[in-house]
Amino acid sequence: MARLLGRSGARPARRPRGPGVRRTPESALGGRSLAAQVFVLQVVIVLVLVVAAVVALLLQVRHDSTQEARNRSLAVAESFANSPGIVDALASSDPTAVLQPSAEAVRKTADMDFVVVMNTDGIRYTHPKPDRIGKKFIGNIQPALDGGTVVEEVDGTIGRLVQAVVPVKAPDGKVVGLVSSGITTDHVGGNADRQLPLVLASAALALALATASTALVSRRLLRQTHGLGPREMTRMYEHHDAVLHAVREGVIIVGGDGDLLLANDEAHRLLDLPPDAERRQVLDLGLDQDTAELLASGRMATDEVHLVGDRLLAINQRPTDLAGGPAGSVATLRDSTELRALSGRAEAARERLDLLYAAGVGIGTSLDVTRTAEELTELAVPRFADFATVDLFDAVLDGEEPEARAALRRTAMAGVRKGAPLYAVGERIRFVDTVPQARALADGRPVLEARLAQSLGWRAQDVERTEQVVEFGIHSLIAVPVRAGALILGVVGFYRSERPDPFETDEVALAEELVARAAVSIDNARRFTREHGMAVTLQRSLLPRSVPEQNALDIAYRYLPAQAGVGGDWFDVLPLSGARVALVVGDVVGHGLHAAATMGRLRTAVHNFSALDLAPEELLNLLDDMVARIDQDESADGEGAPITGATCLYAIYDPVSRRCTVARAGHPPPALVHPDGRVEYPDVPAGPPLGVGGLPFETAELELAEGSRLVLYTDGLVEDRQRDIDTGLEMLRSALEREANGADGAGGSPERTCQAVLDEMLPARQNDDIALIVARTRALGADRVAEWDVPVDPAAVAEVRSAVARQLVRWDLEELSFTTELILSELVTNAIRYGAAPVRVRLLRDRSLICEVSDSSNTSPHLRYAAMTDEGGRGLFLVSQLTDRWGTRYTASGKVIWAEQPLP
Repeated sequence: MARLLGRSGARPARRPRGPGVRRTPESALGGRSLAAQVFVLQVVIVLVLVVAAVVALLLQVRHDSTQEARNRSLAVAESFANSPGIVDALASSDPTAVLQPSAEAVRKTADMDFVVVMNTDGIRYTHPKPDRIGKKFIGNIQPALDGGTVVEEVDGTIGRLVQAVVPVKAPDGKVVGLVSSGITTDHVGGNADRQLPLVLASAALALALATASTALVSRRLLRQTHGLGPREMTRMYEHHDAVLHAVREGVIIVGGDGDLLLANDEAHRLLDLPPDAERRQVLDLGLDQDTAELLASGRMATDEVHLVGDRLLAINQRPTDLAGGPAGSVATLRDSTELRALSGRAEAARERLDLLYAAGVGIGTSLDVTRTAEELTELAVPRFADFATVDLFDAVLDGEEPEARAALRRTAMAGVRKGAPLYAVGERIRFVDTVPQARALADGRPVLEARLAQSLGWRAQDVERTEQVVEFGIHSLIAVPVRAGALILGVVGFYRSERPDPFETDEVALAEELVARAAVSIDNARRFTREHGMAVTLQRSLLPRSVPEQNALDIAYRYLPAQAGVGGDWFDVLPLSGARVALVVGDVVGHGLHAAATMGRLRTAVHNFSALDLAPEELLNLLDDMVARIDQDESADGEGAPITGATCLYAIYDPVSRRCTVARAGHPPPALVHPDGRVEYPDVPAGPPLGVGGLPFETAELELAEGSRLVLYTDGLVEDRQRDIDTGLEMLRSALEREANGADGAGGSPERTCQAVLDEMLPARQNDDIALIVARTRALGADRVAEWDVPVDPAAVAEVRSAVARQLVRWDLEELSFTTELILSELVTNAIRYGAAPVRVRLLRDRSLICEVSDSSNTSPHLRYAAMTDEGGRGLFLVSQLTDRWGTRYTASGKVIWAEQPLP
């Protein structure tokens, strides 16, 4: 234990006083007693403090005056430079006339010596002295011209002053002028002269009070010390080293030469110093190198933590010669081992909470199973693990519930470095029963394998691969099952390689919580994948698989579902009687199963209505009534959602007349590409959307030259969030014109037209379904059509049969003569008997032989089964047996009975 020098000396005996000698306070103050020395010292200190206060006040006033002048100058200059209208005033014909009054008003209001506005060449527009306007400004303006500010002190004609120069910037950031304001430091700091007498008076009063109080303290000290001198007082307070050794902090004093001068008991304990440590070099005391070098260096240190043995010591060190003291340093040592341990645990808990919060925010941002698994691995690496893998059952990736004992697929993997010999993403994995992943799947609980190198069960999966994993540096594993309720979707593996410490038991709970949060998002994504797949399957089943065969049109089509999911767009190509073809394009507003189901109902209705051979406007009227009834049923039920909007375009093309009849219900108009490359949007009456009701639909008759292309589409092609429909229609016109006037000068096939339109029009992110049909017209030539007018006379039937037989011979269809004559005999006889003039017969040779008999009546024959005793009623039955199809279609002037036979 260190002791101060002189502590062991004996206390001298009190000197006897002679008779009649009495030591008065006055004599004590005048001698060399401690009280007298304290009195003199305190008086000197007070005087020094008073002088120092006055000097400091003067210096502070000067500094504050300069600083205040800089701040005021800069504030006034910036305020005036940014004031409204100054840019316009600088650009006016006479800036001085506009700015001089404002500058003077600001100068007087702000109590400045000058406010000067100048151009970029430094020529003044304003000045308190008008004779200096127009002259060059004196000062540094280049930084302000570069867009900065200048604050400088200069000696001007009015004395020492501070001036600021700031730029005036136009709205585009260009410097168009400068503003300078200045003020003298005497002007700012003029109060110092008024404050100095008060300070001096206060100092005198303080000196008087301090002297009086010092005298009182000295008299009291004299009474308490009985006039003892410094030596006696030193001995009296030698007990301080006992206090020094009783404190809970270690104290060390090191001399300038590196010798240990003092170490209290706590320092001996904390540093495990030898008993003879005092007066020895610090570097020779056996301390660890870092701690010894710090104590020997004497440098300043604040709460530096050093590991000494098994203790963490917080060391504070200060040199002793900062205030002119002796060379050396004093250091205090505090044991912070327990505090550091508590702090470390608190920091670890905070990091874990932060990780879980990040998992809640960053996992599950998309309804995609693979992306959700990738988000889990990206979050875990490197904050929790050095490598992370997610293995899911294939059924989960497809949106289904997994089966037990099925193989898994590596869905996501992340690591702090590349080249890890783990299973790659996409590989199918079947874990053996002894590996941690298999045990986690079987038990439904996480499994910790702290030291993989010693785990024989883990190595049983693949001896060669596991050896490579260990050599790569991966040494610890936590396997956590991905559980969603009672359903296990897969397993997550967390690996450690860079950090030497293995996973601990308390980290298993964190891994389990992390995976549990991700499992909810993975299961949600799985359910969405299943529902989305069901919706896509439903939609595909409701859309046409292929285009039916027909000769009237060359057809190409595209259907592109929106990226957000299934929708309600549809199209159809429907062969009709008489070699005609119907084209349909429709759109149900919205996405999802409801829109797809509604689309299927509308498409089925169009199929049924088209079988009746209705005109386009009549078909749309029936479709409109059906949609209205659906809305009524949905509203009455209360569980479904009404159709919020549906549009449709229906067109019928007749290759014999080359005429196309078009009607639309709120749908975008068709585009027509003529054979010469011209593109137009025919004037087809729009009509209200389906389900609105109240207004009839109108049709447009278009006569199309052979080789024309009719382009039908839904609004997703021409309209999105970035462009309106007019812009989209114009873009479509341009795309069709460029394609029609391509390299061959006559446009390409419908397939090429479809692709060219999509290449031009498809948006970067498709928010709506797109249906597109391109139909190139063909004509049924006169050599394939034969017509006869039939007199309303039963005897004319034989003439018709003969003419038809001769026509079939010309077409090389003699094989069909018997059945054709029989069919026409029945149909013509019925028209003559039950119909009205005029009666006409038409034969069409298309993909089949089409027989048509027309008259002006609206009565339609009906097929019936005649009894054995009936004399008639078997004609239409024979027609239905001899033909592929037969039926009736109504026209504006009557009806047409038609029948089709396959060609041999």
